[in-house]
Amino acid sequence: MKLARRMSRLGTETAFEVLAKARVLEAEGMHVIHLEIGEPDFETPSNVIDAGSAALNNGFTHYNPSPGFNDLRDGIAEEISSTRGISVTGDQVVVTPGGKPIMFFTIMALVDQGDEVLYPNPGFPIYESMIEFVGGVPVPMRLYESREFGIDVDEVASQITDRTTLMIINSPNNPCGSIITKEDLEKLANLAKEHDIAVLSDEIYNRFLYDGDHYSITSFPDMRDRSIILDGFSKTYAMTGWRIGYGVMPHELVEPISRLVTNSVSCTASFTQMAALEALSGSQDSSNQMVAEFKSRRDIIVEGLNAIPGINCAMPQGAFYVFPNIEGTGMSSLQFADNLLNDSGVACLAGESFGKYGKGYVRFSFANSPENIEEALDRIKNFVGSR
Repeated sequence: MKLARRMSRLGTETAFEVLAKARVLEAEGMHVIHLEIGEPDFETPSNVIDAGSAALNNGFTHYNPSPGFNDLRDGIAEEISSTRGISVTGDQVVVTPGGKPIMFFTIMALVDQGDEVLYPNPGFPIYESMIEFVGGVPVPMRLYESREFGIDVDEVASQITDRTTLMIINSPNNPCGSIITKEDLEKLANLAKEHDIAVLSDEIYNRFLYDGDHYSITSFPDMRDRSIILDGFSKTYAMTGWRIGYGVMPHELVEPISRLVTNSVSCTASFTQMAALEALSGSQDSSNQMVAEFKSRRDIIVEGLNAIPGINCAMPQGAFYVFPNIEGTGMSSLQFADNLLNDSGVACLAGESFGKYGKGYVRFSFANSPENIEEALDRIKNFVGSR
């Protein structure tokens, strides 16, 4: 069967490929420590599970409006207004099955063939994949280790042309765990306004912040009308399998984005939305405890990696990933990741999985127990020492 040409432009998320390889090794008897997948290793809070179960028992098993139930949309608007210091209403919210649809729908709605899109590199690989899929031109905004994996705003300014349509930012960042400072966010906002560029602000890790404060580019003057916030429940409430995310956007985008929902997935599962409403309105203790635990794990893995000759690991300010430089080991990123899994049973991702500027780095997720992280560090130390 002949595939459409556009399929050759569609990439993947390497984490799932490495997970599959690791599962094969486990089936063969190897004990694998999973530091490759970006998924909290905590259970969904019990009050959220109870709300989802109650919703199923109470008939929330049918279609609902494509942009989501109004109660949830209003709850999200209240959350965003409170945490971002801006004023939004429920009719600016579109609920989707996970956060990725907001990326895809925003890019589909705003990017024509040949339009240029700025995006972080290293960065979440689906940005570049989706830009290319719709016929856009991906323009990487390089993150520099020397800048704590921040961008050079002057360099970004030099990359803007009359074809630049969209800018994607991600803070805290996957894979680097870095944040965009308030000062740099304001400069990016000014660039967006000066050149009439829309902004997709991926804020899915905003609650996983260990140092400093979270700032949204939407908080700057005149940015609410040109920005889309991407957020969701997968990370904050350990709800990855529930598949629920959302976008907060200018009013004029709500109808076309909702139409894309209608044409693709119809709507987001009704019972999942009721569970999400409980996640927002119920106790935040489980989420807060999870973030505190991740901060402790971050400190363990950074200290352990920096004690290994040939590895240099910056301290991430957010998310639950470290992105160490492994060039000192004499191995390429791909060699390091492949051999570490096959020889030592530790799964991680090569930096190139996150773009060309990831060369020389690997990503470890510290969404695993402290005991497993300590064991993984011992295996990594022995692995590097044996080379």
